[in-house]
Amino acid sequence: MAAVRGARVAVVGGSIAGCAGALAATRAGAAEVVVFERSTGRLQDLGVGLALHNDRYAELAAAGYLDAGMPWVQLARRPWVVRDGAEHAGREIAALPMPFRSYSWGSLWRELRGRIPASVRYRTGTAVAGVEPQADGVRLRLADGGEERFDLVVGADGYRSLVRAAIDPDAVAGYGGYLAWRGTLPADRLPDPPEAFREADAATVVWPGGHMIVYRIPGREGTGTAVNWVFYAVPPPAAAARFADPTSTHPRAVPADLARHQQELVDEHFPPYWQEVIARTPPDERFVQPMYDMATPRFADGRLALLGDAAAIARPNTGSGAIKALQDAAALEHALGSAATLDEALAAYSAERAPLGRATVELGRSLGRAQVTETPDWAAMDQRAIEEWWQNAGGGNGFGGHRLGADRPR
Repeated sequence: MAAVRGARVAVVGGSIAGCAGALAATRAGAAEVVVFERSTGRLQDLGVGLALHNDRYAELAAAGYLDAGMPWVQLARRPWVVRDGAEHAGREIAALPMPFRSYSWGSLWRELRGRIPASVRYRTGTAVAGVEPQADGVRLRLADGGEERFDLVVGADGYRSLVRAAIDPDAVAGYGGYLAWRGTLPADRLPDPPEAFREADAATVVWPGGHMIVYRIPGREGTGTAVNWVFYAVPPPAAAARFADPTSTHPRAVPADLARHQQELVDEHFPPYWQEVIARTPPDERFVQPMYDMATPRFADGRLALLGDAAAIARPNTGSGAIKALQDAAALEHALGSAATLDEALAAYSAERAPLGRATVELGRSLGRAQVTETPDWAAMDQRAIEEWWQNAGGGNGFGGHRLGADRPR
């Protein structure tokens, strides 16, 4: 009999991780599943891109979490480009394989949300204010003053997770020392010539102290394609202090000093074509994302479980953010459906996923050093040098995620 059969399960957080967690609990046989999402807005309006490695997609499709009907764009090649006065779009110094499918965060969330069975209660505008573990369950205190008891609570509540704090209050995210400026624009606003940025490219513009990766993603509401760029650099010292506290919140709009800093770097280091890409991105389609790291030693304790960023926060340099959350959900479903008791299921889930969470966080730190804080002399590098540098940085070991269930007993 499945461990979760007949249980009442809460999922705290209703984004991609939360939707996947609700699917996991339902498929494993939970009697009742309730999702608590604090936002009252349209999560699908978050216009950012993400990419899933082809092999990881195949595993998650086989597990029933993804399918070809979800809007996506196939990527294949990642050219690395430096500024060169003779080249409008820059000089390509090397190209690495990029076997990824790209998605829009909003469209992927919408697809997963639509796959949650009608039996699941998805409660928007309902914030959880407290998590109280008990001997055989968990009591949730809600911000509106209500309380509810569950047999199992799954924390999918992001990098400031209340559920994680109930498991391990010392597991707090740390600032990684740099930011990602992010932006999205419709593909039909790309400058000419079109061959400067091919459909299957994930172009990477590099300069001393940073890089920008840019690739196509599905457009909003299934209309055409958009262009997603992620620009990594160290902020000015005066601005860095505001990101040191991972519990603080930041406005979505890019502060004027950080917008100015990015523009100075673009003017100094970007080829004209890529300067124009940044210039054509509307201000309301830009935001700043601080880099944080955290890997909790265990993904479950008592009747609490964690998945996604609530369990391990890895930098997007790893190309595995959404993969990590979806794999956590698939592993949780397997554990809940195959173990005899909840204690056995959650111990097996933590044993499988916690080491991979730590490995992904370490990879993000390594790639951050290699691509932002300790960059090489890009302009002096060629294909062979880039390939060796990438391997030394760890890019050949977990970029795009680790194999699902690799260490699971057969």
